Amino acid sequence: MARRSSKAKSNPEGGPGRWLLFAVLIVAIVGGLWWRWKSPPAPAPTPAPTPPPTVIEPTPRPEPPRPPPTNLITAPAPPTRTNPPVVVVTPPVTNPPPARPPVTNIVVTPAATNSPPVPAEPWTPRSVTNILEAQIALTWHGISCGPIDGKGGGQTELGLKAFQLLKHLEQSGRLDRDTLAELRLERPRTVRRVLTDADFARLIPTPDTWLGKSQVTFLDHETLLERLAEQSQAHPDLLRQLNPAVNWQTVTVGTEVVLPNAGYPTARRANLVRVNLTQKWIRAFDANGKLLGHFPCSIGKIAEKRPVGELSVAVAVKDPNYTFNPEVFPESEEGRKLGRKLVVPPGPNNPVGVAWIGLSKPGYGIHGTPIPEKVGRTESHGCFRLANWNADYLRQMVRVGTPVWIE
Repeated sequence: MARRSSKAKSNPEGGPGRWLLFAVLIVAIVGGLWWRWKSPPAPAPTPAPTPPPTVIEPTPRPEPPRPPPTNLITAPAPPTRTNPPVVVVTPPVTNPPPARPPVTNIVVTPAATNSPPVPAEPWTPRSVTNILEAQIALTWHGISCGPIDGKGGGQTELGLKAFQLLKHLEQSGRLDRDTLAELRLERPRTVRRVLTDADFARLIPTPDTWLGKSQVTFLDHETLLERLAEQSQAHPDLLRQLNPAVNWQTVTVGTEVVLPNAGYPTARRANLVRVNLTQKWIRAFDANGKLLGHFPCSIGKIAEKRPVGELSVAVAVKDPNYTFNPEVFPESEEGRKLGRKLVVPPGPNNPVGVAWIGLSKPGYGIHGTPIPEKVGRTESHGCFRLANWNADYLRQMVRVGTPVWIE
């Protein structure tokens, strides 16, 4: 018992082992701190790339089919699209509309295939030198001397006066010096044209009787000479003179003919139409009083039946029918036997030609004629008769309501 107590007293703090352990711990801690301070910092870890967000595109909604154009059976998709072509089938018509009743006295004229005219002779712009050149050049100003014949006369004199009125010259009716200075050949006076099938289409004889005329569908030209004369505003004798080698009875397709180079400017709106009963002409004027057209005309045979004063245009018709009334033609034996009215179909050989301009006085009008050579030289049953080409040109100028002064 005494020995154990003595050992405990000699090492009251646990002895040297406890201190040694404490020293080792301190050295370890200090060494760790020093090593961490000397070592370079570890690089920060590279973060993994963030994947792009997934974009979900909506499925495109197909476009509704468009209505197909007329007569289209299949309509392929446009080449810029990747969609397959859309096939559009036009459904058959199950209930077709009822057919309209046929319209009488209407003839569809085929498109003309005439060869283009070419100058028939060398030409340079200059003043006119003779009556033929003057008659042709006047048409370029909307002035007619009747059928062009190169001979002159009263209608040519009136045409020159109309031109002198247009140019504010003395109205002498002659090719005087001032007129020659203004009336020039600005284009060839004649042209050459090769005849085609269109020139010979529908040439038919005109029946001699009123009943016969009413029984055909169209009163077209009878001969090629008649047709070309009307198209070129010429007298048939002039065409014979210009084409001495042509046999007009046996002429065929491919023949080359020479025609006067006549033609009106584009029709302009007329604000006034004047009819002179004494000098037998009709003139059209614009809103400023400028002359637009001058045309020889025939007037009524019976003075009491001629309308006088201010009227107006009531209707303007191209290619009209004509109603034959026996009461208007008491001299017609056929009319007296028929005792009834007849409807005559349209055409250049219709009694009122290719145009009818009805006036505000019922039964009266301005119209064409199948015999232009007699215009201004014979009298009518009361209306005002023009050459076909003049009547149709005037028709294009007027409107319903255009004033017409008859003096």
